[in-house]
Amino acid sequence: MSTQSLRDRRVVIIGGSSGIGFAVAQLALDDGAQVVIGSSGADHVDGAVKRLGNGASGSAVDVKDEASVAAFFERIGSFDHLVYTAGDWSPQRGGGAIAKLDLVGANATFTVRFWGALSAIKHAQGRISPDGSITLTDGVIAHRPRKGAVISTAMAGAIEHMTRALAVDLAPLRVNAVCPGLVLTEVWNSIPADRREDQIKQMTQRQPLPRAADPKEVAEAYLYLIRGGFSTGQVLVVDGGRTLI
Repeated sequence: MSTQSLRDRRVVIIGGSSGIGFAVAQLALDDGAQVVIGSSGADHVDGAVKRLGNGASGSAVDVKDEASVAAFFERIGSFDHLVYTAGDWSPQRGGGAIAKLDLVGANATFTVRFWGALSAIKHAQGRISPDGSITLTDGVIAHRPRKGAVISTAMAGAIEHMTRALAVDLAPLRVNAVCPGLVLTEVWNSIPADRREDQIKQMTQRQPLPRAADPKEVAEAYLYLIRGGFSTGQVLVVDGGRTLI
């Protein structure tokens, strides 16, 4: 199949009320898709749907609760493409030295990004068009581990391996992932502007492209994987060259 148009296709984006997911929703709408967003807060979903405008709808879903995920997809019915960008920005208790590792906290690191994604796929895959797709999200830490971040690195790597396994298991349904570097999502707004600028500079100054990404730049990768009918089992890295240094 050649590159697909998204006109009149239904794209479901879990995590679509903010950040990268919201940017994916905007681009999909611009390409003629009907977009359904899911997020944990009903108020956030309603606000995002209003900002997105015509062609957008949404519903609250708690990806930590399988019954909520099942009910979400029951309400939606059939559709064409699933994008999963949901993330948990609460403090990660699974970091630090291995000798002092909090295993309960380490397990919680997987709850939204890995188990939540798998729960969504479990309940979505039977409703997705045979020529549709699933696009997941991990992070560049999968390729650039740092000291004290074993659990986060393992979680991101697990998403990439799950992507490849699902591409085989669910074929001909296509399954891919996007691996973003540093992205200027709303989570950065909690840091005072002067500190935020310095922190971003320190994190990106050695990159070939020495800056953070706008969410829409990363969203383009999702649109490619949604439309690219001959891509499956792939991880598309969008990191400003961070993995090269």
